[in-house]
Amino acid sequence: MFESGHHEEQDGAEDLLRRALLDDSSAVSVSLRIDGLPVSEAVTVVFYARRDLGTLQTYLTPGSRGAGSVLSAGELLRVPCDLDLADAEDADEARELYGAQARTLRDAVLSADVVLAVWREPLQRLAGRVIEIDHRVNLDLALPKPRLLPTALIAPDLQLLVTAVTSPRTLAEGRPPLGIVCAQQDVTKIYPLQEDPEACVVDFLDYSANRARRLAERLAHQEASVERFLEISDAA
Repeated sequence: MFESGHHEEQDGAEDLLRRALLDDSSAVSVSLRIDGLPVSEAVTVVFYARRDLGTLQTYLTPGSRGAGSVLSAGELLRVPCDLDLADAEDADEARELYGAQARTLRDAVLSADVVLAVWREPLQRLAGRVIEIDHRVNLDLALPKPRLLPTALIAPDLQLLVTAVTSPRTLAEGRPPLGIVCAQQDVTKIYPLQEDPEACVVDFLDYSANRARRLAERLAHQEASVERFLEISDAA
């Protein structure tokens, strides 16, 4: 399922893991396609285990990928919501646990995508007529929490991004906690799923504007301090 021949040198544990994904020795992957999503249309969940590394991790990729699909590491979004089958007494019970936990992740993905669909109209109304859908795995903005979906709403006029985020937990603990993050350059804020999208967008734009104003005031204050220091230095 994964293509080989990727030899780029990258740093960090996640990059090392992604390179390991390209070596299918001692590895097993199981995919789960989720179709009919209102914004993402389709995503594929990849549960990936490596015996040599002792890892069982979850990835999402845009689109509906079937058996034999070829994926590169750059198409995989690491989602920190992993299977936990350790309590199974035998293979039959492990299959039951897998089915229940896979459904839990599927339901979380569906909920997050539906919420993005609900956000799209008020975002379009408040932030500009054009709202783009971004399926990139690697975004230009740093987010405060990991993403659940390789899908984001983009309001180009405001350089505003909206996407679903989650917190690390095993799927044995139930549906992962979800939120919607608004991000603009170096400003981010997370809102609960049940919050009113229009109120959230207004709140975030106010929050971003106030933060920019405070930053400008701090810079002006710092500049004035430097000028006074130079004055007394010149007079000395």
